[in-house]
Amino acid sequence: MASQPTKEPQSIYEFTIKDAKGSDVDLRTYKGKVLLIVNVASKCGMTNSNYIELNQLYEKFKDQGLEVLAFPCNQFGEEEPGSNDQITEFVCTRFKSEFPIFDKIEVNGANAAPVYKFLKSGKWGIFGDDIQWNFAKFLVDKDGQVADRYYPTTAPLSLERDIQKLLGVTE
Repeated sequence: MASQPTKEPQSIYEFTIKDAKGSDVDLRTYKGKVLLIVNVASKCGMTNSNYIELNQLYEKFKDQGLEVLAFPCNQFGEEEPGSNDQITEFVCTRFKSEFPIFDKIEVNGANAAPVYKFLKSGKWGIFGDDIQWNFAKFLVDKDGQVADRYYPTTAPLSLERDIQKLLGVTE
């Protein structure tokens, strides 16, 4: 289980989470980077387009400070049923993804991962708190604050301008 801060967390950097191999990852590792955090699934109708575009964003901006953090989740239509090893194999073989894949988690409900409780704690208006489906996206700024939240149907490439703004880069 990922560790949770004892007080109300002030940034994403206060969390330690498990990667797909079960090792602890201190999110302070990503301090000073822009993070695109996505709950992913291997058997969703949006899988192909999202992984392809997430790879394109990562390739284009990783050297300028973007990290994509993928969190497998099986809460929506049981579309991520595999083990962590199966998920990693699928993502790395089929899509050649190089960004980190983390431990399978829940994003909603009583067992929601603490990092997702933090991500969802913003003032999201029409979104409400819950994640609607696979491939909901959160953009986190270099200070570890959630800058924006996007619907599952939002194409990753459409976030390019927002990413550039947070990175402080121009085309």
